[in-house]
Amino acid sequence: MKKDFSDKVKHITLNIRNIREEKNYSQEYMAMRMRISQNAYSKIELSNSKLTVSRLIEIATILDINICNLLDPDTPPVEYQTVDNPK
Repeated sequence: MKKDFSDKVKHITLNIRNIREEKNYSQEYMAMRMRISQNAYSKIELSNSKLTVSRLIEIATILDINICNLLDPDTPPVEYQTVDNPK
């Protein structure tokens, strides 16, 4: 189970790297936007640092992408509808 989790984390960090490179963003740019060092950012992409939910949200925001696409890029976009809450 631990290997499955580790594999999933590596898959997510690879997705982050691929999307970052598609947008022609450098690690330095990402690090600057996140207010961390380039070395710290590199550790995130290499899965050598824990990827927290808040960091994942921050990365998705910088990349201007839905967080679901970082978790699984093959996931189709989900459209949400607001529903009035009955009283």
